[in-house]
Amino acid sequence: MSSSDSHRAPADPALRAETLAVHPPRVEVTGSTPLGVPLHQGHVFTFASADALAASMDSGDSFLYSRMGNPTVRTLEEAVARLEGGAVAISFASGMGAINAVLFGLLSGGGHVVAQRCLYGGTYAVLADLADRWGVEVSYVSGTDPDEVAAALRPTTRLLYLETVANPTTRVSDIPALAAVARAAGVPVAVDNTFASPLLCRPLALGADLVVHSATKYLSGHADVLGGVVVGDDPELLGRLRHFAVELGASTDPFAAWLTLRGMQTLALRMERHCASAAVLAARLADHPAVAAVRYPGLAGHPDEEIARRLLPDGAGGVVSLDLAGGREAGRTFVEAVRLASLSVSLGDVKTLVMHPASTSHRQLDAAALAAAGIGPGTVRLSVGIEHVEDLWADLDQALAKVL
Repeated sequence: MSSSDSHRAPADPALRAETLAVHPPRVEVTGSTPLGVPLHQGHVFTFASADALAASMDSGDSFLYSRMGNPTVRTLEEAVARLEGGAVAISFASGMGAINAVLFGLLSGGGHVVAQRCLYGGTYAVLADLADRWGVEVSYVSGTDPDEVAAALRPTTRLLYLETVANPTTRVSDIPALAAVARAAGVPVAVDNTFASPLLCRPLALGADLVVHSATKYLSGHADVLGGVVVGDDPELLGRLRHFAVELGASTDPFAAWLTLRGMQTLALRMERHCASAAVLAARLADHPAVAAVRYPGLAGHPDEEIARRLLPDGAGGVVSLDLAGGREAGRTFVEAVRLASLSVSLGDVKTLVMHPASTSHRQLDAAALAAAGIGPGTVRLSVGIEHVEDLWADLDQALAKVL
């Protein structure tokens, strides 16, 4: 018996008002199907019998308690899995919840991880914590050289961790080449695909075992959700991560899942606009006298231009990294001078956002680590929104004039 047949308060005219207020009638939908995804906000589900409740404790299909599973959350998981071409997905309360589930779920004391040198600051912080407190050894690599990965692998290596497009330097990992090396050694590969989204890249098809998303960014796209997702093809591997997530309590709120599903309906349209506008702005920024360098995978001269052409044929994303000639002070002046763009730490929003990574998202890194990751004192990350590109350029141009 399913939870939809669960116990209902009897239609007893003798029930008093206090009881009727607690037990409203339930309207069953018959003869039609809701066009939108229903929001199952309730966190507990009832059953018609003690045996059904007991059986649900051991079943992955029953809905019992929303920390363990929820119909709206399950819909999100299946939708993202389908977009990524994966068999199974697990959603989380935030992108960091997804990242932590992968790292803590697969690594333990004495283990070893090979990671891309330039990573999201939160990921870097978790790896540093695992090294300091749990004795996990970390080797950092460029993300483009398979021989470098082969040399870094050890018998104790438990994971290769990459980003499709690195945050914030926009370096592009050669996922097929690196994944082939790791998988030949029996090492699973996880790829953070947040910057690309499933519309631009599908890492599972390139050899990855796990794909990580901060659903807070492009998937939801409207600055009103925190969420994360991990997708894979191996039910046993994903089951280990799901168990960890449930026990950690990093489960997705149903309303956040519902908002993410709503946002995903326009993902293809948004990504097309993000990419087109970012390409225009990157080219113009590269010619501006206040800008020392521009890093955008779709721009000629990018260090990973050839890899980007192979892996991102439908667009190089909506994030542009620029180095201002005036260094840290120029970066500060610029991010405070923009008017249309917003000074914010996030990305992937319909609105254009700017930030100074060295003092915000990557503040955990010391000067040496920042330099190794390719982040300079004047580096600014620009997450291009869907506003008209000429309005965006006018705003950036007037802000750049203030740093000359």
